[in-house]
Amino acid sequence: MRRDFVHLDVFADRAFHGNQLAVFTDATGLDAERMQRMANEMAFSESTFVFRPDSNGTNARVRIFTPWRELPMAGHPTIGTAFALAANGFIKRSAPQVTFALGVGPTPISLEWDNGRLLFAWMRQPLPTFGFVAKHVDKLAAGLGLEEGNITETHLPVQSVSCGVPFLFVPVVSRAVVNRVRADRKALQAFFAANEQDELPVFVFSTEHGNDEATAFSRMFAEMFGVPEDPATGGASGPLGAYLLHHGVVTEKQAERMWSYQGVAMGRPSRIAISVLAKRKQVSDVRVGGSCVLLGAGYLDVPEQSA
Repeated sequence: MRRDFVHLDVFADRAFHGNQLAVFTDATGLDAERMQRMANEMAFSESTFVFRPDSNGTNARVRIFTPWRELPMAGHPTIGTAFALAANGFIKRSAPQVTFALGVGPTPISLEWDNGRLLFAWMRQPLPTFGFVAKHVDKLAAGLGLEEGNITETHLPVQSVSCGVPFLFVPVVSRAVVNRVRADRKALQAFFAANEQDELPVFVFSTEHGNDEATAFSRMFAEMFGVPEDPATGGASGPLGAYLLHHGVVTEKQAERMWSYQGVAMGRPSRIAISVLAKRKQVSDVRVGGSCVLLGAGYLDVPEQSA
């Protein structure tokens, strides 16, 4: 079975930046095992598989796979899939919105166009849920190759937050410390065990100002998904914005438009827009947005039956 895909760089405005994505634009007839094997073959952080809509009010069903597992939602695959389907004409030019059926349910994506070319897309995410506040920060620091003070001197909590997929948010004192992180999975597993929690992806960030517009400078590690480090994580960016607002790092006005810069240490700088709407810290809307570059296309000859 020949299966065509589009190769994009997501959360970027130039080639070889942002997060790589493969979009299989017609996944009709593929089962979960084949999709998982195909995602593993592509070896990007995620690959997406597009099916005809199977629920009212949606334009397509989209399934998202890392090299090791399926995810109920993710940011860069959702944004990138919208760009791929706009490029092949599945999404009509100048359409204001498309809705994908993801594992978390119908997910609207707002579209911004210029002379028939898609420039920017915004993904609406589920409202945030706040999880455990970590103890044993010394163990966490050891798992990241840092000193405990690199974390505790921010006076912010280490906390899990989810807008569909939970992440552990780890504030550190500077961008230089973000770039110094060296994740040790065994040590991180010991930290989660000490907190009596399941292992989560770890999102490290600093709100130190730089010569740019970034609200946060960040990195993300998710070896349990087969992703040792991710250059751009839209699924973590919505809850990041909610975390920053919840803990008073930004005001409600500032939370309406924020930027996370990620992937710099990997040589794949990414710009992720975040918008959180709230009144009296009660969040009513979370969106993540960005641009994409279509880099190429190809196909896989998929065996009729998995070997």
